[in-house]
Amino acid sequence: MTAKDLKNALLQEAVQGKLVPQIASEGNAKDLLEEIHKEKAKLVKEGKIKKEKPLPELTEDEIPFDIPENWCWCRLGEIFETTSGTTPQSKNPIYYNNGTIGWVRTTDLNNGILSFAEIKITEKAKTDCNLKMIPKNSVCIALYGGAGTIGKNAILNFETTINQSVCAMLPNSFADMRYLQYFLQWQRPYWMDYASGSRKDPNINQIIVKNCPFPLPPLAEQKRIVAAIEKFMPLIEEYSKKETELKAFNEQIGMLTKKAILQEAVQGKLVPQIAAEGNAKDLLEEIKKEKAKVAGKASSTSFASKTRAKEFPPITDDEIPFDIPENWCWCRLGEICTKLVDGDHNPPTGLQEKTEYLMLSSRNINNDKLVDLDLVRYLSKEVFEKENERTKAEKGDIFFTSVGTLGRSCIFDGSINASFQRSVSIIKTEIFNYYLKYCLDSGYVQNFVVKNATGTAQKGFYLNQLAELLIPLPPLAEQKRIVAAIEKMLPLCEKLGE
Repeated sequence: MTAKDLKNALLQEAVQGKLVPQIASEGNAKDLLEEIHKEKAKLVKEGKIKKEKPLPELTEDEIPFDIPENWCWCRLGEIFETTSGTTPQSKNPIYYNNGTIGWVRTTDLNNGILSFAEIKITEKAKTDCNLKMIPKNSVCIALYGGAGTIGKNAILNFETTINQSVCAMLPNSFADMRYLQYFLQWQRPYWMDYASGSRKDPNINQIIVKNCPFPLPPLAEQKRIVAAIEKFMPLIEEYSKKETELKAFNEQIGMLTKKAILQEAVQGKLVPQIAAEGNAKDLLEEIKKEKAKVAGKASSTSFASKTRAKEFPPITDDEIPFDIPENWCWCRLGEICTKLVDGDHNPPTGLQEKTEYLMLSSRNINNDKLVDLDLVRYLSKEVFEKENERTKAEKGDIFFTSVGTLGRSCIFDGSINASFQRSVSIIKTEIFNYYLKYCLDSGYVQNFVVKNATGTAQKGFYLNQLAELLIPLPPLAEQKRIVAAIEKMLPLCEKLGE
């Protein structure tokens, strides 16, 4: 069980009346609710608060669980007065310069005790915008901001104003505001059931908050529940710290294990060699012959053509980083590729509207997949076709980040229309592409790329360097057995970090 699960279970027990025993002498919440109704009626009569439209009675369908007999269900608006604020004109300096009055936003809410507001406004801003001062001990809750923000809350340790995205629930003598806050923390995942607005920008409002069903205990029991929660919370927080430390340790172990697996793979130690599978030197010779046949078919100005036809320098003993099996051989990446090209060095300006034609950069290449496909340049069909003459990205090609964040790779599944900026290199290999991808992911290649990258503002490992990169080459059948072994082991590494 995670620390989050423990906290949720603790709050669940608390709001269901199972965390502390009920004590008959503490009275009945129905009597407390009646006192609240009388007090509100008195304040309305005295003109201290406005009379509001009565909230609808709770239905059985709205009640999520049973509570003790001396508790009662009500709505939050029956117990607490609520209010929200507004935003003084942001570009008007007289509302903010040298301001001394706190102004709380959803970003300030910390799910705990809030002692200050990051932004201060002036007395003029407060007056002009008719902002109310929210008293200390009020509980603030976020109304806007999507699933990651709605329901964030804080109990105020100072007097402040708030903006329109925050609802303040004002303190009274009938409720422990810390009990309210713990209830709101339990309730937080459920606010999205009531949210309105677009999928990207859902929100709740004061009416939804006021109508929220609330399990009300007698006041003395509220205080005992809070004391019990705050006795256990430090233990859960300590558990959470240890959990985080363990997760980081497991992730580190998983990463080191993956690194070791890939290094064993490229050194020929992951699977046994089988004589019947032949010799990699013969495979390399076949590839060279096949490339020679087709070299003249490509445009003589394309890098792909140059890669096919280029004579690479012989490999010297000083270049070889480690020993490999006898039936393997060392080669240069360019020798086993029929395409090795980078993206456009002067990419076109993208369109404002979205299209199905994308121009990607290194930030869209993560290990094993394309990411952040909403952060791309969109091209017209005509511009894309012109760009694609250079890269011709096809299913099975390897994408490799060669400028900026170096060395990330993935194999293209052909599912989108993709062209590229210079920061990505596109590789089509004559060997098993998954073996080459794992080779590029290995510590040997990653360290070599980082060590030999050039440039000042942004480091790059450019095409000529990539073409001359040494690759440990096994026979084709062994390449496939190596990949099968890697893909059997890697999920175990990933589980360590979960």
